Amino acid sequence: MTNPNLSINIAGIKLKNPVMLASGTCGYGEQYSELMDLDELGAVITKTITLHPQLGNAPPRTVETPSGMLNAIGLQNVGIEQFLYDTFPKLKKLTYAPVIVSIGGKTVQEYINLTEILNNVKEIAAIEVNISCPNIKMKNGCMFAQDAKSTHEVTKKVSSLAKHPVIVKLSPNVTDIGEIAKAAEEGGADVISLVNTFSGMLIDIDSRRPKLANVTGGLSGPAIKPLALKLVWEAANSVKIPVIGMGGIMNYQDALEYMIAGASAVVIGTANFIDPQTYKKVIKGIEQYMKKYKVKNLSSLIGSLR
Repeated sequence: MTNPNLSINIAGIKLKNPVMLASGTCGYGEQYSELMDLDELGAVITKTITLHPQLGNAPPRTVETPSGMLNAIGLQNVGIEQFLYDTFPKLKKLTYAPVIVSIGGKTVQEYINLTEILNNVKEIAAIEVNISCPNIKMKNGCMFAQDAKSTHEVTKKVSSLAKHPVIVKLSPNVTDIGEIAKAAEEGGADVISLVNTFSGMLIDIDSRRPKLANVTGGLSGPAIKPLALKLVWEAANSVKIPVIGMGGIMNYQDALEYMIAGASAVVIGTANFIDPQTYKKVIKGIEQYMKKYKVKNLSSLIGSLR
């Protein structure tokens, strides 16, 4: 058969293939340009940007776990002003791939302010509204993504203002992912993505102290894949908008599982730290799978669980 069509259109965002890299796992994108060809990706997702620069949490901020890692970076970033002045222009010179800017905040107003600023930037393809980072301290101790009402509120405010498609990134640390996914959809999200990391911790038994200075962190890597896959499947069956799936994707087989479960695209995270060429192997593997089973268009695989 002729070469299969790996392209996908998600809320008006045209992706040459369904593979992206997770926010925060390759800096702002440009830092990894020597290790990977960004143009080969479906899209580039930046590190989460906040209204003002953030130093993040105290070290140690990462620790390896069996089949994964814990991180408690705390959204360290240069802030929106420096990002748009210096980082984003450099990134745009390196790739023709769509650039999705991830934003984070501690209040609804911060998300509103960031959205209004990004409305003036025509070159971005979409906004990823990260309401699910487990490593920043909120006033009530919870993330926006852990409460349906809060998820709806921030999504509605951003979606009503945004001139770009809005992707809302959800947390796995909830009781009912379907309820949260619906809240994002009803708030006006064009796309939802999940999962962000699971909350976890490790203890040094000799010192009897946490291995992370933040005590807890976000667990990622292959250890979470079965859990994340189930949540993506549940979310995809709860909403009508596209779903982007992530969590422990290490190879093309993992990626295909997410798409068969209902994800329109996939995001690679922890694997980038092990092999920055993972994305290339995933894209090639998906193409070979489609040839083997005579699948002409990627869209026919999405949600094809029997």
